[in-house]
Amino acid sequence: MKGQRLLIGEVATRSGVSRKALRLYETTGILPPPTRTPAGYRVYGDETLAVLSFVTQARRLGFSLAEIKEIVVLRRSGKLPCEHVRTLVSRKTEELDRTLRDLTALRKRLRDLLTAWRSHPGSAAAVCPHIERPNPREKRR
Repeated sequence: MKGQRLLIGEVATRSGVSRKALRLYETTGILPPPTRTPAGYRVYGDETLAVLSFVTQARRLGFSLAEIKEIVVLRRSGKLPCEHVRTLVSRKTEELDRTLRDLTALRKRLRDLLTAWRSHPGSAAAVCPHIERPNPREKRR
């Protein structure tokens, strides 16, 4: 193994990733299995820190562990995964656009509900007349 030999605690401290997450990344194949000391302690190479930096950034961008594994495995096989990453980023932006449209529509419905809020003392409702009352602007299904 080239470079430094780091125990799991050192890797956790330097990377900001918990020991539990390191073991998970190892189990899922994101990190290759580390070598072990005669006492059974995990020993990582310093390249692990670079991979963990990538994983941390990818998680912040919303990549799943499965997607991260795909990317890392491509790279480990000697291929540049950039086109694959570009496809994933494109899909993620489309998903976010849909989610933003849905959330914007939901916010409008809630604001309309507040605007139309009236007291309904004694109204016949199973639970709350404000929620049960159909929105006149909303098309029925």
